[in-house]
Amino acid sequence: MIANTIGFQTLVKREMVRTFAIINQVIWPPVIQTLLYVFVFGLALGSRIQSVQGVSYAQFLIPGLIMLQVIDQTYSESSSSVFQGRFMNSIQELLIAPLSATEIVLGYVVAGAVRAIFIALLITVLGIVFVHTAPTNWVLYLLTIVLVSVLFSALGIVFGLLAEKFDHIAVMTTFFITPLVFVGGVFTSTQFLPPLVQTISLFNPMFYMIDAFRRSYIAAGDVPLWLSFTVVGGLAIISLAVALRMMATGYKLRT
Repeated sequence: MIANTIGFQTLVKREMVRTFAIINQVIWPPVIQTLLYVFVFGLALGSRIQSVQGVSYAQFLIPGLIMLQVIDQTYSESSSSVFQGRFMNSIQELLIAPLSATEIVLGYVVAGAVRAIFIALLITVLGIVFVHTAPTNWVLYLLTIVLVSVLFSALGIVFGLLAEKFDHIAVMTTFFITPLVFVGGVFTSTQFLPPLVQTISLFNPMFYMIDAFRRSYIAAGDVPLWLSFTVVGGLAIISLAVALRMMATGYKLRT
């Protein structure tokens, strides 16, 4: 699948260098934002809520906040990187390099997964320090992050290719990702919602991502783990296939 190992590694390295070159835009904002959520919701509001699914509200909140940042940052960085490459014509260097469409897409996806794990670990440390909670199942923790980051890195590539201007990238975040994440179980369990809203939540893909990840912390969820992974895995495969197809055909890359 990866014939040009050096080229692939160089692409991943380039994306990581880009991430740390703009660390004040990529790394610290989600960390600071999470801290604010923890203090405002977890510690202030959480003091009024005795427990959620057998743990304190702050402990319930941390995994949701991690997944919130993983989803948002993975999509935004992948989409902006591809779009900037198109806008500045630097992506032409990848097209003329001995890299296949599969190697290019996987390069962006792997870089997105590494970035997501790094951000998640930073926020996890905050959870340990301020909330005294940590994952109980590290395998599930890493597996969920990787699966979700593959999905949103691929979506980022797709929308980075589709976008005609920077505002188009934000459409996905503003009208789909942010609303669905906020009502997907970040701040509250669906058990607290009316029956009709609980049913509607089952059609929200973000709900399954957050629910699966929260199991790595509290070993409890609202739906079976196999169902969550089926939904997320299926969406990841579809998104990856679309991204590979668009890259292979040179969609909006070759004129």
